[in-house]
Amino acid sequence: MIVAPDRTPLSRDFFDRPVLEVAPDLLGRTLVRTAPEGTIELRLTEVEAYAGEIDPGSHAFRGRTARNAVMFGPPGHAYVYFTYGMWHCLNLVCGEEGMAGGVLLRAGEILSGTEAARGRRLSARNDKELAKGPARLATALDVDRLLDGADVCASTEAPLSVLAGTPTPSDLVRTGPRTGVAGEGGVHPWRFWIDGDPTVSPYRAHAPRKRRT
Repeated sequence: MIVAPDRTPLSRDFFDRPVLEVAPDLLGRTLVRTAPEGTIELRLTEVEAYAGEIDPGSHAFRGRTARNAVMFGPPGHAYVYFTYGMWHCLNLVCGEEGMAGGVLLRAGEILSGTEAARGRRLSARNDKELAKGPARLATALDVDRLLDGADVCASTEAPLSVLAGTPTPSDLVRTGPRTGVAGEGGVHPWRFWIDGDPTVSPYRAHAPRKRRT
């Protein structure tokens, strides 16, 4: 028997835990993006954990700045950053307030609002690619810096919220190095994904960017 995903919103207590507990527990949950143009729902299939000031791969490794302030809490808020001068990425803040931590949402399966997602991701070859990668996910859901700091626990009518969905059994959760992270932070096996899911993005090791001459 197929059981429908749980529509119960995740509480702030869910996010008020260590980042390495929250990250794999987000797999299978339902991310809801609500906007005047319509609602899009997405099943999370791939995430990465970032552990703040103890993590060389984290934006908060060197402390609080205007850019990363949301990462320092309270938990249950969105941290959105702009990268490479062209893409946004969406994270969910977790852990004790004052101790920066966040989970990067890397990929997911669009469950509803597919037409709207297709309209924002015209280069996608099929629906499995609509949110296959963090920048694609943010683009498909129309996420930008205006949502930085949004409370995902406030209401299901808020711009962003997370429902209980269908948690992924532990035997289907895989873990490995984070994509594109350099140096000491590149060895942490803090990327989590659902085994065999076609929406999971391919792993890529860090490659230094070449300067244009």
